[in-house]
Amino acid sequence: MIILRSDEEIGKIRKAGLIVALVLDKMRSRVKPGIETAELDRIALEEILRNGGMPAFKDYKGYPANICVSINEGVVHGIPGARRLKDGDIVSIDVGVKSGNFFADAAITVGVGKVSLEAQRLMKVTEESLYRGIENAKPGMRLSDISANVQECVEKNGFSVVRSFVGHGIGEKIHEEPEIPNFGRPNKGPRLESGMILAIEPMVNEGGHEVEILDDGWTAVTKDRSLSAHFEHTIAVTSGAAEILTAL
Repeated sequence: MIILRSDEEIGKIRKAGLIVALVLDKMRSRVKPGIETAELDRIALEEILRNGGMPAFKDYKGYPANICVSINEGVVHGIPGARRLKDGDIVSIDVGVKSGNFFADAAITVGVGKVSLEAQRLMKVTEESLYRGIENAKPGMRLSDISANVQECVEKNGFSVVRSFVGHGIGEKIHEEPEIPNFGRPNKGPRLESGMILAIEPMVNEGGHEVEILDDGWTAVTKDRSLSAHFEHTIAVTSGAAEILTAL
C-alpha cells in the first residue's frame, strides 16, 4: 500500500531531509585524497547526531556502518573502513536519517581530486537522470514515467542503468511501497498522487548493468568492474512540481 502523507507528516520528513542534506554537504567538503572511508563515516555520524537525528542505516538488516561509501566500481552499500580515497577516484555516499518517527534518504557521487573526463560525464549524466525522474513526479503521471525518463536520459548518453536495485517509498520506514525502478516503459503502474513520498535513486554504470555482491555480503560492484555513479533525493509529490526534501 502506498501511503499518502499529510502536510504535518511531510514537515517531519522535511526535517529528516534537512539533516541528510547537511551531512552530504559536509561530505562534499571532506572528500579528499588520503582520507579513510571510516573517517567519513565518523564525521557523518557526528553531523547527524549534532542536528538531532539518528543514522538510519546502522544495524538495518545487519548493516554495520552509519553511511554507505562506494568507490569507483562500487554501485551501492559499500562499507566504510580503512581504505583511503586516492586522486582520480569517484565515491558515492549514501546517507539515511531518522528524525522523530520519520526517515529521509539521499546520495551523491563526488570526484576525488582530478578525475577523468569520462568519470565526470558519468556523474553529470547520473545526476541529470535523477532530475529528469523528479520532473515527472507529478499528480496524474504514472510511476513508470519516472523510471522511463531516467532510463532514456542514461541510455542516450551511452551508459546503463542498474536493474538489481531500485528506488522506493519512504516515510515511517526507510523502505516503503512503491519500488521505483530506473528503467521501464512509460504510462505503467500506479498514478502519482499528492502526498506520496519517494526516494528516487538512479544507479548508473559506465559499462554493463550487471552487478555482483562482494564477500562482505553488502558491497555491490559492477560485474565488469566499470565505474558506477549514484544520486538520490527524497521528494514529496505535490499539487505542482515535486518538492525535494533532501536539498539545502
